[in-house]
This record gives sequence, structure tokens and C-alpha cells, in this order.
Amino acid sequence: MVVIARRLAGHLARGVVMILVVATISFFIVRSIPGDPVAANVQKLIQQGMDQQAAEQATRVLYGFQPRGSLWEQYVQYMSGLLRFDLGQSITHAGAPVTQVLGEAAKWTVLPVLVGTLLSFLVGIVMGVYAAIKRSGKLGDVLAVSGSLLHGVPQYVLGLLLSAVFATLIPILPADGPVDILFEPGFNADYIGSLAQHAVLPVLTYALASYGGWILAMKSSVVTVLGDDFILAAELRGMKRSIIFRYIARNAILPLFTILALSLGLLLGGAVFIERIFNYPGLGLLLLDSITMRDYALMGGAFLLITVSIIVANIVADLFYSAIDPRVRSGEEVSS
Repeated sequence: MVVIARRLAGHLARGVVMILVVATISFFIVRSIPGDPVAANVQKLIQQGMDQQAAEQATRVLYGFQPRGSLWEQYVQYMSGLLRFDLGQSITHAGAPVTQVLGEAAKWTVLPVLVGTLLSFLVGIVMGVYAAIKRSGKLGDVLAVSGSLLHGVPQYVLGLLLSAVFATLIPILPADGPVDILFEPGFNADYIGSLAQHAVLPVLTYALASYGGWILAMKSSVVTVLGDDFILAAELRGMKRSIIFRYIARNAILPLFTILALSLGLLLGGAVFIERIFNYPGLGLLLLDSITMRDYALMGGAFLLITVSIIVANIVADLFYSAIDPRVRSGEEVSS
């Protein structure tokens, strides 16, 4: 227990330092991007029908985002706000706090990506075990080829293909937006059903895009475990095939739990193309829009949120692997 607490403290300290470093880098990189957010917002208002003077006045009064002081002074102000969990105001959402905007977008990203990732993980590990055990037969070849093909297809290609098939050729699923606007938001059957129906294609895209990696990783891990001495000993003792199968799966899946934890850490940043295809108002689409409009505060907040999620995932993966693998625990006890 003391060893785990020590490891956790070390991870947290390194995580805080890494967050501060990434926040610093993203601050300067974002502000070095060509383009002026003030001019971009003024131009947007002009396109909506305002004259030049009115657009400039509206930008100053409504948003109040014009940077003041030197770049160093802006950086100090940004870091002091970060320590108070204040990421500033968004210029593309009527001056709303960045934390509020990110929170609203995150709820549309987390659930579909989480469901898709877990679904692909469960199916992938089961098929990976069969692909390894039956690798000398036709079933193993078919499973391995399916994993290789899907692993090589980009997410946006899968999304476009699924949209073309199930929303155009066979129009049984919606392919635009997160919910039908005709239904009143709330805990009612129509609204929840519409949410689920609109989430099918994004979830399926996430699942298919990840499935190939899981099945190939699990097949490789199982093939490695099949060569271990304890499997040979179990077969020589006449142990049932079902028990041997559980032994194989249990030992082969351990490294994949670490990969799963890291994959979950990428949930918030790995949905850009899919959300653009299905017009899903999540963090990926929000990040693209913030880059287009040069929304400095929102860009920095999105990058920081993705960084924090990856750091937390790394910490959880390390601690979780230590907890589920007795070999790691015993090694820690010996070293301590």
C-alpha cells in the first residue's frame, strides 16, 4: 500500500509539471498562429449585416477579449487564471466561460466514444483469442484479415462509408446532429430514443475504427502466451480445454488493459473527423471551430483538457496494471 501511495504521489507531481509545461507551450503556439481574432470576429459581424463601426463596437463591448499588455503579461495573467481553474472567456460563444463551453461539448463526445471504444475492445479481444487459437485454419485467417483491413482504414473513411450506406443508400439512420430538434429535451422516451438513434453511426464508426487494433494486439498477445511453460504444463496434466482457454485469455489480456486505459485518455481528442462528418457538437468539432475563428482561450482550454485526460489515463493505467498483475506487485515489493 505504501508503494502504491508513493507511486501515486510521484505520478501526480510529474502530471502537474507536465500540465504546466503543456499549458505554457500551447499558450505561445496558439498566439503565434497567423490571424487576428478581433478582425475575424468583426468580419463575421459585418457578414451578418453590421457596418464596420458597429461591428467593432459590438466586438469590444460584448466580448471584451482584446489582449492588453505584453505577451509576457498575458502569459502571467493566463497562468494565474489557470491556477484558479479560470480558462477565460470564449469569443465565439458570446463571452461564455471556456470551462462551461468545454463541459457542454464534452458530454457529446465522451459517451459515443466511450461506448464505441468499450464495444470494440470487448469484441476485439474475443475475436483476437479465436484468431490466435485458430490461426492455422480459415477462421483465424478471416479474423486476422478483417482486423488488418479495418486497422488500416482511417476513421473519416469509415464514417463517410457508413453515412453513405445507412443514411443515403439505405436511409434507416440519421447522419446529422446529435438529436432531432422536434423533440423536447428531457427524460422522455422520444428524446432519449432520438439521442440513441443519432448516436448509432458515430458509435459504430468508433467501434470499427478501433476493432482492428484490438484484435491484432490480442492475437499477438495470445500467441506469445501459448508458448509459455504453464500452458504446456496444463496440457500435460490433462486440464480441460475451457480452463486452459481462460488461463490464456486472462494472461494475454493484461497488457491490453494498459492500452485500453490510454485509449480512454484519448477520448476527448480523437473525435475530430467523426464529429465533423456527423455534425456532432462535441469537443472535436468545437476544437476545429475554435481554430477557424482564432478563439485563443477556447483553443488553449481544449488542448489543456486533452492533455489532462491523457495524463490521468497514464496514471490510471500504471496503477491499474500494478493492481491486476501480481508479477508487477511482487517486483515492487522486492525493490522496496
